[in-house]
Amino acid sequence: MALDHAILVSLTERAASGYDLARRFDASIGHFWPASHQQIYRVLARMQEAGWVESTVQEQDGRPDKKTYAITPAGEAELDRWAAGPSGREAVRSDFAVKLRGFRDRDAIIADTRVRRADHVARLTEYEASEARFYPDPSALEGADLGAWLALRGGIHTERRGIEWCDEILTALEGPGSR
Repeated sequence: MALDHAILVSLTERAASGYDLARRFDASIGHFWPASHQQIYRVLARMQEAGWVESTVQEQDGRPDKKTYAITPAGEAELDRWAAGPSGREAVRSDFAVKLRGFRDRDAIIADTRVRRADHVARLTEYEASEARFYPDPSALEGADLGAWLALRGGIHTERRGIEWCDEILTALEGPGSR
């Protein structure tokens, strides 16, 4: 998947400025497909050239004009084409796993693992709060709402697995017979 498709998915929900898209990414899609504000603006410009999005300019008193982007029929067609294809195997790039593989400093790995575990716990807490707030009755969900909930559930499972892995690492490094 390219960032293009993540932006198109976001624009199917509603038109948005680049700034609003970046904020929306930070709060949702960015958990699964992170992007900087600069990347989003570059991709929006490229997609506009390709005809996948169009923009309207809104004048604002005392502030720069606001450019709002909306998906076009060509963008919808591209999103349909992409969504109908198979998902590729996701590459795993983990600085942490490479550090484990290299195993240079046990105490540093333990400290890093504790930080990672706390990050997983924080994200899990955030995802579970979002699930409770936005999806109190998942059995009633359909379409894009069902898809959003399923993606969130994927995040919940990922964070739980991350916590379990950190616990396994800590047990191996700190448990009986670990030295």
